[in-house]
Amino acid sequence: MKIKALLIILGISLSYCFVYAQKKEFKFGKISPEEFELKASGQDSAAAALKIFDIGNCYFEYTIGSGWVYVYERHIRYKVLNKSGYDLANYKINLYRSSNSAKEDLNNMEAATYNMVDGKMITSKIGKDAKFSEEFNKKFTIKKFTLPNVKEGSILEYKYKIKSDFIFNLRGFSFQSDIPTLYTEYNVSIPEYFVYKSNFTGYLDVKRTKHEQVNAHYLAGLTSAATLDQFVLENVPALKDEAYITTLDDYRPTIDFELQGTRFPGEAFKDFNGTWPKLIDGLSTDENFGAYITKNSTAKTLLPTILKGEKDTAIVTKLIFDYVKNNIKWNDEYSFYATSTNPKTIFEKKSGSSGDINLCLLNLLKEAKVTAYPVLISTRENGVHPGNPIISKFNNVIALVNMNNKQVLLDATDKDLPMGMIHYDNLSHQGFVTNLTTKTGNWITTEPSVATEKIYNYFLTLDKENKLNGNLSLYSKGYSALNLRNRYRTTNNEAEFLKNYKKDKTGLEIKNYKVVNLDSLDALLTESFNIAIEDNVEEAGNLVYFTPLLFERTKENMFKHEERLFPVDFAYPLKESFRITVNFPEEYEIDKLPKGGAFKIPDNRGSFIISYVSEGKSLLVKSVIEINKSFYTPEEYFHLKELFKAIVQKQAEQIVFKKKA
Repeated sequence: MKIKALLIILGISLSYCFVYAQKKEFKFGKISPEEFELKASGQDSAAAALKIFDIGNCYFEYTIGSGWVYVYERHIRYKVLNKSGYDLANYKINLYRSSNSAKEDLNNMEAATYNMVDGKMITSKIGKDAKFSEEFNKKFTIKKFTLPNVKEGSILEYKYKIKSDFIFNLRGFSFQSDIPTLYTEYNVSIPEYFVYKSNFTGYLDVKRTKHEQVNAHYLAGLTSAATLDQFVLENVPALKDEAYITTLDDYRPTIDFELQGTRFPGEAFKDFNGTWPKLIDGLSTDENFGAYITKNSTAKTLLPTILKGEKDTAIVTKLIFDYVKNNIKWNDEYSFYATSTNPKTIFEKKSGSSGDINLCLLNLLKEAKVTAYPVLISTRENGVHPGNPIISKFNNVIALVNMNNKQVLLDATDKDLPMGMIHYDNLSHQGFVTNLTTKTGNWITTEPSVATEKIYNYFLTLDKENKLNGNLSLYSKGYSALNLRNRYRTTNNEAEFLKNYKKDKTGLEIKNYKVVNLDSLDALLTESFNIAIEDNVEEAGNLVYFTPLLFERTKENMFKHEERLFPVDFAYPLKESFRITVNFPEEYEIDKLPKGGAFKIPDNRGSFIISYVSEGKSLLVKSVIEINKSFYTPEEYFHLKELFKAIVQKQAEQIVFKKKA
């Protein structure tokens, strides 16, 4: 109902769109005068541009000697509404290539700018000097195009064709972008010889307007059947970023395809990964996965030095885990396959992808007779896995061991990750455990078992000049500690670290900084400062105003919309506690003390408590925020929004002192 309401209130001028869609006049260069009059209104009235249409076509071709390829065609037309839309004149196309001869080729590109000048349409086609290529990395080449003469009111048009050897995954098609779209359509024609699994994501209802058998021609004189599907979405609002999400692609209506199997004439159906057991069976023998884990020559050489005769399973696991973390550096690339076929290569290179590192970890654990399993992950940036046996939707792997009747996740990509804690990017709520021996698997939760908490303890004295002096102790657990360790280690020196810490804290001076347990990953990470604070206490006449939460108060409610279509995803539960003790001068007395309060989300899903206690010339302020879940549904959004509204308001309240005459 919320989605339907959103579309109803969109309010874009759409009358022309319906005529356009019905006529199906998607011819390059055929621009109607009415298109120059198109505008956006309603909630997208400030849009920089309008996508008039976005048409995709995917079909197959066969060449003797080369085999099957798929062809991907795209035709897009934009209306530029203001200067912020000028960037649409720069268009990029990513082309993939593998280590062998397989590749993607851009076969054709047409592009033009259209402007209406004195009642006449002027066409400016793309010039040869506005086309160039850039090698992004070993796997991708980026083709770039720049259109000329772009102005407010211009219409931009692109039409191109890509041929791809990589038929295992067909290019996905997205029906929504960051600008409003009038009409979008994707046509997919799949030969009868191939069976693909389709996967939809997003929160809008894409309509399948065609599903029919058609004749297709792949060789001269040969006609075969194909299945044609057409998917359409009209009047699509701009997709806008929200606070606390995984990736916008989880909420963008998108369809993609993965090859399940083939059924060529005269051959039995060949199932690649139609079921989880089939998928796991393929992984178990893959030279970059299962076969990689079982290669034991390097492990046999390394283990005596690592274990030094240790037999206890828990200690053995930790020794191996620490060895891998400290001897192979992560190159920031995700993969669930190893990039080589032998762990020896990675141990000698001392760097690798997440797949290289965690499969090396599994390799050593297996040789040490520690029962461990690969866990396939789709990272937060990669998006939520649909839950079906689709191998291409995973992009990472970690390890699972059973210790003391408890499942413990291991991720060796960061030396500051303790056992039981995985990289933030892996906090996508679930992972798929694979047993390569029994060819079975199951989903498990990846919710953190280590609490995340930040505790601030201030002990301050306010003097008659309204300066604050004292000390601050900070305690960090879980991901708060991991983030702090990362910032500390990646800063050139402690002076620079403290400079960065003070950057947004006006009036703060620090002396005698000390950090404890930096390398003790299972202990509470502690920081202590001697501090002096100026310019944070205001005086007006005989009244003195003081905001006790100082630099750490929550100044903005990230949840601004009346309703939200997407879940709120914090990645992990968290707790933030403040305890501020302030001693004030004899000449001061409390004139106004804010009222404390307790604010809770139903069913103990979150809370905020703030309190003020004064005794003599001392004041104690406590503030505790608890987010007890990592994931909140859209239906829970209102309560979360109201909780943070209370946090922002109450933490901003001031204590008022009155100076004695």
